[in-house]
Amino acid sequence: MTDSPAHRTDRRTDCRTTRRTPRGPHHWRHDLIELAALFTAVTVADSIAKTVVHGPDGPVLLVLSAAALLAAVGIHTWWARRRPHPPPTPGQFDGPGGSGGHGTADATAPGAAAHGRPGEDQPVLWRLRTTVREEPGSLAALCTALARHRVDVLSLQTHPLGEVTVDEFLLRAPRTLEAGELTRAAAAAGGRDTWLEHADAHDLVDVPARVLALATRTALDTAELPLALRQLLGRCTIRSVPAHLPGARVDGRPVPEEGVLEETVLRLRDPHGGAIVVERPHLPFTPTEFARARALVELDARLDAATSGERTGARVPRRRETLTLPEGNEITVRRADTRDAEAARAMHRRCSARTLSSRYHGPVRDADRYLDHLLSPRFGRTLAAETASGKLVALGHLLWDGDETEVALLVEDVWQRRGIGTELLRRLVAMATEAGSASVYAVTQAHNTGMVAAMRGLGLPLDYQVEEGTLVITARLAAAPAPAETGGH
Repeated sequence: MTDSPAHRTDRRTDCRTTRRTPRGPHHWRHDLIELAALFTAVTVADSIAKTVVHGPDGPVLLVLSAAALLAAVGIHTWWARRRPHPPPTPGQFDGPGGSGGHGTADATAPGAAAHGRPGEDQPVLWRLRTTVREEPGSLAALCTALARHRVDVLSLQTHPLGEVTVDEFLLRAPRTLEAGELTRAAAAAGGRDTWLEHADAHDLVDVPARVLALATRTALDTAELPLALRQLLGRCTIRSVPAHLPGARVDGRPVPEEGVLEETVLRLRDPHGGAIVVERPHLPFTPTEFARARALVELDARLDAATSGERTGARVPRRRETLTLPEGNEITVRRADTRDAEAARAMHRRCSARTLSSRYHGPVRDADRYLDHLLSPRFGRTLAAETASGKLVALGHLLWDGDETEVALLVEDVWQRRGIGTELLRRLVAMATEAGSASVYAVTQAHNTGMVAAMRGLGLPLDYQVEEGTLVITARLAAAPAPAETGGH
């Protein structure tokens, strides 16, 4: 079983959402009333027209009719606003999932019970960041403006920038409060450059606790650094750039040890060589965020130095899991890194030219030079399958491709069609789910039926896209299984 090339293939998926409009029961009496109203309106209009045409006071009557119509509309609008509207009955606007199709929660919703007000909508979480002047009372004015809209401030971070301060809030707001109203409230209180996005329960963890947890994960597994940076900095793109490429240099020189902050781009020196480039075009980084990211990278570098007696990648979990194949043979699945490069090259030599060409989509002689990249923990995670004698027979890669995730498989010819690739792929998908990836994609060829069957065997929704003879299969991970112990921390 073989799979994708070492280089990336740009892909675009067309996502469409549909909304079902709820309707109540239909009654024949409504039709009868509407029909009677229509005939009455036609009769009245005909009478008025004849009066205007044949009567001497036609224009006066026309003006009086218009005034009466405007008065009736005004009275109806006033009465509609004055009359109280009861909350919807449970299930009145329920969609397929049983929740309000238009964002309306019933009186028994958990959010309503939490506030003790029957009928109140379930609250939603927001992350709001805005810039205010660094002066007494600016934060109080902002909180007061939010309180007027019944918005609770759950947490607050401040990023001082001299004459201004960037305040970042985690908010709990009524579901009926629209994003535009929240942004206007911040602006009215003196906030500018306001940024707003939905949050979830994971954001409720306080910042020090989250940073300590990320540091612990990085200490236990060097492959965790890119993921830890993404969770620390929010929605962003992280790339590891080799030293010889322009992105790893600043003014023609390597990235300095202290790193570089360029508004929406962070450049940090990678302890493994080259640079780590973090991009967030929608929101500039603050010096505080830059300092946190730099501290996490420095921790990774110091831990590497502490294990300098071993080769790069020593901080990779070496857990093993034994699997029994349908034919009765046992194989071991474990994490792999650059220390397995020589065994991987030996496997290359045992693979046929067709297998290597299908996997790397290029000349067979170039297969070995991809291994240092593929096995590096900086670019993702690798699973290896080996026999009882320790011979490596398959590799599965989970590669961080910017803000996307790629899966790739290579199985030695004599070990294909035995379920090894399927087992590796299932574990890779579980690891991607644990890392917070929304989807994974595999780049292969239409004739590679083994990889296509393995992706279908995941039991996940799949998207297929053909680009220049290459098949890109994307699996959405909402229904992915729990991560296997092999990929744990």
